[in-house]
Amino acid sequence: MKLVVQVKLLPDAATEAALRETLTLCNRAANHASRRAFDTGTKNKTSLQRLVYGDLKAMGLSAQPAIHITRKVAGAYATLKANLKAANHGPNGSTRRTKAESKPIRFRKDAAQPYDDRCLSWQYDARTISIWTARGRFGRIPFACSPEQMKLLTAYRKGESDLVFRGGSWYLYATCEVPEPETFEPEGFLGVDLGIANIATTSDGIAHAGKHLNQVRHRNRRLRRRLQSKGTKAAKRLLRKISGREARFAADTNHRISKTIVTEAQRTSRGVALEDLGGIRARVRLRKPQRVTLHSWSFQQFGSFIAYKAARAGVPVVYVDPAYTSQGCSACGHVSKKNRPDQATFRCMSCGFAEHADVNAARNIAVRGVAGWAVSHAADDAA
Repeated sequence: MKLVVQVKLLPDAATEAALRETLTLCNRAANHASRRAFDTGTKNKTSLQRLVYGDLKAMGLSAQPAIHITRKVAGAYATLKANLKAANHGPNGSTRRTKAESKPIRFRKDAAQPYDDRCLSWQYDARTISIWTARGRFGRIPFACSPEQMKLLTAYRKGESDLVFRGGSWYLYATCEVPEPETFEPEGFLGVDLGIANIATTSDGIAHAGKHLNQVRHRNRRLRRRLQSKGTKAAKRLLRKISGREARFAADTNHRISKTIVTEAQRTSRGVALEDLGGIRARVRLRKPQRVTLHSWSFQQFGSFIAYKAARAGVPVVYVDPAYTSQGCSACGHVSKKNRPDQATFRCMSCGFAEHADVNAARNIAVRGVAGWAVSHAADDAA
């Protein structure tokens, strides 16, 4: 299981200038490699390396940084190809898709640069690093991290690390390969219903409200509208600042809620059952105000947080079909649109059972989780 540990670098003025120059040089080289890849159609990493390696060396790069740049460019084109295939840039002939296909991929001058152990070394006891730069090797650069992060780095760091400049600070994103504990046999499942009014509601009846998050987003949306109408440089700077701040706030909210859910499942020896929400944005039809909220809510991020936290704790996770979980009665199984007189209320037209709509849906998800786990393990036993 791969985890990314973020550590903050604390460079002096001379080192910071060298790091800035390094990112600028590497991304200028990446843009050159990208143009060559686009013009020649050579987007395989091995073929691209043969094509541009000499050019990158002539620009002042060492061997390993040049290789990493060609891999970065090839990876960007592979991602673009996958996004085009999945229609993430729109259908054939659309303006957005045509724009993406008609020009080379460009890299910001401060885009992240990957490093391996030949270009970057760690001194854990001293909490310093030594790193290749465009001005040569710089050593004894201090870094800061938490005790938990230091334990991960010392025991499990392996592979590449990315040099990142963000918000005026320097970071290293280090990859750690952590062994996964064996998944335990669950004594039932904790169902989790995802929504907008409540970010997550569990089958135990606990609702994690999204009111504060939605208030922040609505406030930022109004502010963005005003700033976009101004269009000044100062307004654009503030827009970028707001965007990053909101994303960090949403990620922190998702982290805290997912941790609470996984901890409760582990404490009670249960698994976690989630709805399979793939393609929800394309399927769901909502009024415009609700559409804006839906498209700004990171269902995928929340699901990924649940998945990796559960894997670290040995908690099993299953994904179930979300069809009719909000219309079906968790007491008798009767399904009807009339069971939902309003957004928050569930009242079964057959047996009279009444409950908060999100709690009822979470209980249906929990039941499907038990069934899904039994079916998957029966298939494994038969094999």
